[in-house]
Amino acid sequence: MHGFVQHLYVFFAHLGGFGLLILGVLDSSFLFMPLGNDLLLVGLTAQNRNHWPYYAAMATAGSTLGCFVLDMISRKGGEAGLKKTLSPKRFEYVRKKISKDAAVALIIASLAPPPFPFTPVVAAAAAFEYSRVKLLTTIAVSRLVRFTGIALLALWLGSRILDIAKSPAVEGAILAFVALCVLGSGLSIFRWIQRSRTRA
Repeated sequence: MHGFVQHLYVFFAHLGGFGLLILGVLDSSFLFMPLGNDLLLVGLTAQNRNHWPYYAAMATAGSTLGCFVLDMISRKGGEAGLKKTLSPKRFEYVRKKISKDAAVALIIASLAPPPFPFTPVVAAAAAFEYSRVKLLTTIAVSRLVRFTGIALLALWLGSRILDIAKSPAVEGAILAFVALCVLGSGLSIFRWIQRSRTRA
C-alpha cells in the first residue's frame, strides 16, 4: 500500500494492541469506522501469529469502552435524544427489537458485520434504560467471540491476506473506505454537536 492509506495503516499497526484499542473506542462510540478494527486485527495477527489472543482481547476492550461512552451519552439523552439521531423508521425498528429482547438484539448486533447497525442498537438499549452492567457484559462477551473468530481466520489464511492487501484493487477499496469513514465520522460529530446545542 502507498501514500495516505499506507501511513494510516502503519500508524495504527505500529501501536499494535493499543491501535486496536483506540480504533475500537472510536468505532463503538460516535465515530463511523466499520470494519476498521477487523482489518487491523487481521493484519496484525497475520504478521504476529503468536499474539492473536492479545490482539483479540484489545479489540474487545476498545469496543466495550467505546460502548461505555456511547451508553453514558445515550442514557443521558434518553428516548428523546435517540429520536433526534435516528430516522422515524429506524427508531421504530430499533425500539421493537430492544423491547422484544434487548440481550438478543445486542448479541446479534455485536456479532454481525456491517451494514448491520451496531451503535444504534447499543444507543437504543441505553436510552431505554437497559441495565448498564448487562449491556456491557453482553457486548464484551459477544465481541470477544467475534474478534477471536476473525483472528483465527487470519491465522488460517496467514500471509495470503497480506499479499491480497498489497494489490492495487484492495488499496483503492481501502482508500474509498477511509474516505467513507471520514465522511461518516464528520456527519456523526455534526449531529452530536447539534443535539448538544438543542439540549442546551
